Amino acid sequence: MTPVTVAKVTQRTVPIEVRAIGNVEAYSTISVKSQVGGYLTYVHFKEGDEVHKGELIFQIDPRPAAEQVKQLEANLARDTAQAKNAEADAERYGALFRQGIISKQQYEGAHTNADALNAAIRADQAAIDNAKLQVEYCAIRSPITGRTGNLMVKEGNLVKANDIPLVTINQIRPIYASFSVPEQELPQIRKFMASRPLPVEASMPQGDKLPSRGTLSFIDNSVDSTTGTIKLKATFPNDDHRLWPGQFVNVVLTVSSRPNATLVPSQAVQTGQQGQFVYVVKADQSAQMRPVVIGRQLATATVIESGLEPGETVVTDGQSRLVPGAKVQIVKGVNNESGGSGL
Repeated sequence: MTPVTVAKVTQRTVPIEVRAIGNVEAYSTISVKSQVGGYLTYVHFKEGDEVHKGELIFQIDPRPAAEQVKQLEANLARDTAQAKNAEADAERYGALFRQGIISKQQYEGAHTNADALNAAIRADQAAIDNAKLQVEYCAIRSPITGRTGNLMVKEGNLVKANDIPLVTINQIRPIYASFSVPEQELPQIRKFMASRPLPVEASMPQGDKLPSRGTLSFIDNSVDSTTGTIKLKATFPNDDHRLWPGQFVNVVLTVSSRPNATLVPSQAVQTGQQGQFVYVVKADQSAQMRPVVIGRQLATATVIESGLEPGETVVTDGQSRLVPGAKVQIVKGVNNESGGSGL
């Protein structure tokens, strides 16, 4: 008799999952640049700190811009005074023109001068508004809530407008994990995504913690013709900061579930010249070679499409010593669970 290990064929609902290797991406990435040039007087954070939207992160010396505002306000006061005088002249010239004392040309010249000075007032006001905006730009605030990276410019340096980024901020709450799946999976993913959010789990390759849970949020608009895959993205809340931009993670996308699936431990399935088969232990303790059609591969089990019935006993170890009809000796207890999940 040949000693073997066996397990029962089981039947249960199994998740239909797609597994892939994913890459973590920041939800958004902002390169912070200065909109004005000047002396960088203060940096209000440390490299790697989390900053919040609207928080002051850089201060550029505002004094040159503030002095420019004062100069433009003086120009406005001067032009305003000249405009008042020009309007008074225009009124006097109008009275003289109606009396026939001056020519029409003189009258129109006075009005033109008044209009020009009023236009100069509006230009002065626009210049003041722009100068005040430059003062505001001296205080650089974070456009998003996120984690700061390497500081490219230190305090005391002169910065130029729209030059190199001062710092890059990555938004990591929430965060993306992008991954690619075979194009054959696309129809059922689109079908089930149209009716409900599809859950996605991301775990570190070490597998030392529970996976992060999110939902599928993006399907690319085309299939990559060179690889036959399509890119997907899942969004994770990432409140615990476990996922970090640039990491590689194991991704499991649960598309749907299949009820009453027939399962055997994956090690029970063998491959021969005629295809896949298993050894079934019959009631008389003899081994029968049974061809099977397999379905999805789970983590520790395989779905059997045809060839087996729930409750039958299959050999999980010792198949290399078996031939059809050989008597077997069960050396371990029968496993009643063909456990595991995941594609």
